[in-house]
Amino acid sequence: MAGRVQPVLAGVVTALVGFASSFTVVLAGLRAAGADAGQAASGLLVLCVASGLAAAWLGLRHRLPMSVAWSTPGAALLVATGPVPGGWPVAVGAFLVSGVLIVAAGLIPPLGRAVAAIPKPVAGAMLAGVLLPLCTAPVRALVEVPRLAGPVVVAWLLLHRYARRWAVPGALVVAVVAIAVTARDTGLGAVGLRPSVELTAPAWNASALVGVALPLFLVTMAAQNVPGMAVLVNYGYRPPFGAALRATGLAGLLAAPAGGHGVNLAAITAALAAGPDAHPDPDRRWIASVTAGGGLALLGLGAGVATALVTTAPPVLIEAVAGLALLGALATALASAVAEPDGREAAVVTFVVTASGVTLVGVGGAFWGLVAGCLMLLLFRRRPTGSRAPTEPGPAEATGSAGPTGSTSDRDSSLLSRR
Repeated sequence: MAGRVQPVLAGVVTALVGFASSFTVVLAGLRAAGADAGQAASGLLVLCVASGLAAAWLGLRHRLPMSVAWSTPGAALLVATGPVPGGWPVAVGAFLVSGVLIVAAGLIPPLGRAVAAIPKPVAGAMLAGVLLPLCTAPVRALVEVPRLAGPVVVAWLLLHRYARRWAVPGALVVAVVAIAVTARDTGLGAVGLRPSVELTAPAWNASALVGVALPLFLVTMAAQNVPGMAVLVNYGYRPPFGAALRATGLAGLLAAPAGGHGVNLAAITAALAAGPDAHPDPDRRWIASVTAGGGLALLGLGAGVATALVTTAPPVLIEAVAGLALLGALATALASAVAEPDGREAAVVTFVVTASGVTLVGVGGAFWGLVAGCLMLLLFRRRPTGSRAPTEPGPAEATGSAGPTGSTSDRDSSLLSRR
C-alpha cells in the first residue's frame, strides 16, 4: 500500500496542475472558434473525460506512465485563428478531421515520420507565432483592467520564483477571487453550472479543412505528441507511439461532436507522472498516469463552473491567465526556432506570417506561416560543396525536449522508424 501512495499523489498533482494551468486556454480557444458558453463547457467536459479514459487505457494496457491531455497549443491556435468560416459546426468538422489524421498517423508509420520531419526552426516558429497573441494578453490586461490583472501577475511572479509548479494555478486562484468579487452584480446563476454535453452536427468547407484542421493536426503532433514521446524516452521508456496515436486520436474523434478540439499525449505535465518524483521504481509510475487520468475526468465535472467564471470575467483577464500559462511554451518555441543558424531566416518568416493573423482565401496565418517557412528553406538551402555527399542527419533530427515544442531526439527518430 505504501508503494502506491506516492504515485497516486503524483497523479493527483498532475491532474490538478494540468487542468488549472490551461483550462482557460481551452475555453478561450473554443469561444474564439464560435462556441457559446454551453458548447464551450461541453467541450471542456468531454476533453477531460476523453483524456482521462485514454490515459487509463494506455497506462493499464502498457504499464507505462503515458499521460494524456488536451491540445493546449491547438487551443491557442483557435484563439489566433478566430471565428471559423461557416461557424461552430464547421469548427467541429475540423476537429473531427484532425482526429482522423492523428489516427491515420498511428496506423500509417510514414505519415507519423513525415510530421516528425518538419524542420525544427519552422515548427518552433509556427508555434511561437500561434502563442504570441495570447502571451501579450497579460500586458494588455495590466493596462485595461489593472486592479484585476495586477494581483494576478504579482501572484504569478512570486510563485514562479518560489514554487514554479504552482505559479499558474496560484494566479488562477487570485483571478477567480477577483472574478467572484466583481461578478456579484451579474451573478453566476445566469450560466448553467451543471455538467452537460451538447452535441453539434459537423459541417465542412475547404477553407476550414486547410486553415483549421490541418494546422490543428500539425501543431498537436509537433508540439504535444512528439515531445510527449521525447519525455518518456528521456526517462528510459520505450512507449508504443503508434498505439498512443491511435488511442488519443480515437478519443479526440469521440470528443469532437461535443466540442472537444483535440486529445494527445501530455508534454507539459508528462514529467510529473514519468519522473522519479512519481516513484523511485520506473515500473510503478504508470499508477501516477492512470490516477492523473481519473483525476482529470473528475475535474471535468466542474466544467460548467469553470465556464461560468470565465464567462462573467473581462475577456482580457482570462486571456491574461492563459498567456501566463503559455509564456514558458513561447520561450521554448522561440529557442527552438532560432537554435540552428541556417534556419533562422526561415524561422523569422514563419513567425512573422503566423503572428500576423492574416487570412488569405479563408485560410489562417498558421498554415501560411508553415508554407512560407518551408519555401524559404527550399529557396535558400545551402548546397553541399565538394564531391563527398553530406552525411549529416536531415531536419528530422532534433534534440529531445520535455517542453511543449520539442522535437524528436535520435532515439525518437529511430523509434518512429521502427513502428
